[in-house]
Amino acid sequence: MPLSLAADLTLTDAHARRVRRKDARPGELLAAALDLFVEKGYAATRVEEVASQAGVSKGTLFLYFSSKEELFKAVVREHISGHFAVWSEEIERFEGSSHDMLHDCLNSWWEHIGATKASGIPKLMMGEARNFPELGAFYQHEVIAPGSALIARILQRGITRGEFRPMDLKYGVYMVLAPLLFLAMWTHSLDACCAPQARIEPDKYLAAQLDMLLRGFSTGTDGPALATLSNSEQPTA
Repeated sequence: MPLSLAADLTLTDAHARRVRRKDARPGELLAAALDLFVEKGYAATRVEEVASQAGVSKGTLFLYFSSKEELFKAVVREHISGHFAVWSEEIERFEGSSHDMLHDCLNSWWEHIGATKASGIPKLMMGEARNFPELGAFYQHEVIAPGSALIARILQRGITRGEFRPMDLKYGVYMVLAPLLFLAMWTHSLDACCAPQARIEPDKYLAAQLDMLLRGFSTGTDGPALATLSNSEQPTA
């Protein structure tokens, strides 16, 4: 191969690697930011640390995200609120009972958020929203409001179809959210240091919570049988 052609191919290959690296950087920065925000909290995380963990300079980070606040917002959109559009479509297409829909709701949350590092974000917001009210307002608008609206749609569907009894939807939504938030808080706090017999097994916990919710929401006096998860749906701690 002529030397000039070999040199051209080497330069082309190097350029392609640089392009691929540049395209990957936002994802690498978001992954590093998620790790550090969950580990250290919002206030204690410095953008220099995020850049270093992602293997880039602080200046490179600011090419993609104008501030730590914008970086945090991007993390929330990537790992939490980005799921809402898909879940909304799934609710629209769902053909089973509202009991099954609520079952799928809890287990989809666990699969995509609860069992991932993103479950540390709710704990972070519970602890730091008061000190960063602008982030609290963002989280309310970006996560809490649309997430609550999805749950309200499931409950209203059940009421309309005669599967759930009439209820105050606002507090019905809170009843669904409360056990999920507790599990997220526990996973990122006491679970790491409690005695083995006190640890929570997420699959059993979610099944028990779903059973209690459905017994409370259902129109029948006995409610549905204890909700169980199939082997393919078993969450892992």
